[in-house]
Parts: sequence; C-alpha cells; structure tokens
Amino acid sequence: MLMRNALCAATALSLITAGSVSGETLTIAIVNNGHMINMQKVAEAYTAETGVELNWVSLEEGVLREQVTSDTATGGGQYDIINIGMQEAPIWGAAGWIEPLNFSAGYDLDDILPAMRNGLSHDGQLYAAPFYGESSMVMYRKDLADAAGVSISDNDSWDNVKAAAAAMHDPENGIYGACLRGKPGWGDNMAFITTVVNSFGGAWFDADHRPVLDSPEWNAAINFYVDLLGNYGPPGSEGNSFNEILALYNEGKCGMWIDATIAASFLEVDGVAYAQSPNAGNPVGANWLWAWAMAIPAGSPNADASAAFIEWATSKDYVKAVGNHPEFGWGSVPTGQRASTYAIPEFQAAAGFAAAELAAIESAAPGATDLKPYVGVQFAAIPEFPEVGSAVAQEMAAALSGAKSVEDALAASQKAADAIMKEAGYYD
Repeated sequence: MLMRNALCAATALSLITAGSVSGETLTIAIVNNGHMINMQKVAEAYTAETGVELNWVSLEEGVLREQVTSDTATGGGQYDIINIGMQEAPIWGAAGWIEPLNFSAGYDLDDILPAMRNGLSHDGQLYAAPFYGESSMVMYRKDLADAAGVSISDNDSWDNVKAAAAAMHDPENGIYGACLRGKPGWGDNMAFITTVVNSFGGAWFDADHRPVLDSPEWNAAINFYVDLLGNYGPPGSEGNSFNEILALYNEGKCGMWIDATIAASFLEVDGVAYAQSPNAGNPVGANWLWAWAMAIPAGSPNADASAAFIEWATSKDYVKAVGNHPEFGWGSVPTGQRASTYAIPEFQAAAGFAAAELAAIESAAPGATDLKPYVGVQFAAIPEFPEVGSAVAQEMAAALSGAKSVEDALAASQKAADAIMKEAGYYD
C-alpha cells in the first residue's frame, strides 16, 4: 500500500533520514535523455540525506519501452520506479499494473500543467508523475535561414518548410536542411510521422477502430516525409532518433529540427529560433503531447520509498536544485511539467525557448475529433497501439531508406494493423 500522504520534499528528507526507509535500494529504469541523465547527478544529494541508494538503469527509449512493458505486465519486479508516458499511464493504471500516486499538499498537484496531469491520470487519479513534459516545435538556425533568404513562421505550411530546408541544404559543407526522426519505433519515427499525417488530415483508425493507413491522406503525408528527409536530410536518417539528431544539431549540421520541445534545453549552437509546428491545412494534432513520467509497478515491496523519491524528483524543490546546481543551471531544469517553473525569473532569463515551448504544450489537442476519433496526438490511447505502431514504424523506415516504395510500405502497414486489431477483437 502506498503512503497516502507522501512526504513533501523537505519533510521527506528529514523523516527518511530518521530511519523510515534508510538503507533501502531503489532500482529505477530511465530513458537515456539529457534530463534523466542529469537527475543521476542531482539525486546524489537525495542519497546523502536519506541513505536510500539509487540503482539507475538507463536505456534507449525503444529498449526502455520494451523492457518496462514486459516486466510490468508480467509482474517481474525488476524495477521499483519506471519511466513511462501518456500512452501507458492511463491504460496501465486502469489495468492495475501501476500504483496510484497520492502526494502531500506541499507537492502542489494543482501546479502540474493540466495537459500533463490529465494525460497521466485515469478517472481523475494520477498514476505517473511528470518528470518533464513536452510538445513538438520547429528549432531552426536563423543565421542559416537569413543567409538563404528564407523565413519560418509559426504554424507554417509544410510546403514553405520544405522550401526553407531546400534553401539551407548545403551537404558539401556538412549542413542538411532538415534533421527529422527516422529510426523505427512507435515513439520514435512514428511520433513525428503521426503529426505529419494528422496535419494532412489523416488518422490511424476510423470510429470503429479499423485502420485507415491506406488512405489518400497517409499516402500524401508519407510521400511528403520521404521526399523532404530523403532530399534534404542527413544520410542514414532511418537510424536517427532524438539523441542522434541532437548530436548532429550541436555539431552545426542541421538547418532545422522538428522534434520535442525539451530538446531546446540541450541545444549548444548559437542563433537558434523557434516556431510552432507546421501543418498541411489541419493544425489539430500537428504538434504532439508527451511526458516522461515516473510510476511504481504494482506490488513493489519498496512502494513507500519509491513514492517518496518520486515526490522529491518531480517537485518544485527539484527544479530549484537543478537550477542552482553548479554543473547545470536554470537553462537545464526539467520543463513542461509545472506552471511555476515558467514564472521563475532565473529560468526566464536562461531559457529563450520557454514561451514557444509553453505555447506548444498548451495548444496540443489530444482529445478525439471527427478526423481523429480517439484520444492521443502522436499515438492512439488503446492497449494495442504499441504493437500497431511498431509494425508500421518498420515499414516507414523501409520507405525512407528506399527498400520499399511508399505505396508498398503503406499496404503492408494496413495489412499488419488490420490483423492486430482483428485479433484484439475490435471487429471480425
């Protein structure tokens, strides 16, 4: 049973130090993104104060999803705390795979941005606490755009974005017009691709949960994506996800990058400008919504200690700890989770991306619509989506690499998705 009144950060440290959970070891599965890596260093103070040892298992996001899903679904007990997101949290909470989270008044749950709190809850109950949240946006080199005589506007058309990529593209000098995700995975290439499909008026499923991947909208969107990245992206894009593109961008090799807003915290080149995500006529779903959050697998023997750590790691005090840390600072705090972060003067001064990031998060539209009759932006909030998304991801990577035509890749995607949904019992 979890502590129903989990301790606020300062109180937790003092009471835990007194011996309530001192000496325990927590095994924490995290995605190998920058803010999670930074947490390992910041949390040294937590161990020093509490005596709770932290065993970190840092995994690439596709591997993390596979391992955490398998271990949690089977009750394997390998981890005390896991990184999951908005696709999993409500579904796993409803299924009883993860514990409900109830924190103290000092945690200030109302400070969590509504989009994040709602996306990580089921029937109003929080099941995962957001470590950081994100939408997606355009991050581009304004110096290169200016030199090429092009501009990128908020919610620009995809045609204008392609023209800008073409103008900045200079492979002979190691600069590629557009760096975009191509690595297969439902949360890798499909996260970006789905926002493109949404903007072209496409969807994963119709109102009866039948896949519609063979639609004209998908065909137009994927042909556009393959053309844009194939002509103006770096070689081997089918192997690039967040970390690979971040490295390319910081090496000065990308004219633009359309990806998670959180990436702006880690950009090291000068002259970066930001714009809201482009669309092809349908802005609903053109920018995604996600949180990397912390949850406790059901039945964990260390549930109380895990709850106390999660409360500390997702608190206002943790944000301040990163901001005041000698190795990090206010430009590196985890963002997209708390409204109060955006009101901190030191953060405002350090984070030129803050306004664009918050605007993207607040404009994201995960609710069902006539065009997209399910909850979720870059995913569908149904248990079968990871399997469907992973199968389609492989086909899209094959189309991008030239191993298959777009038409053949979409036909294979439709066939695979249809088989999965039929087997799940959505229709005969």
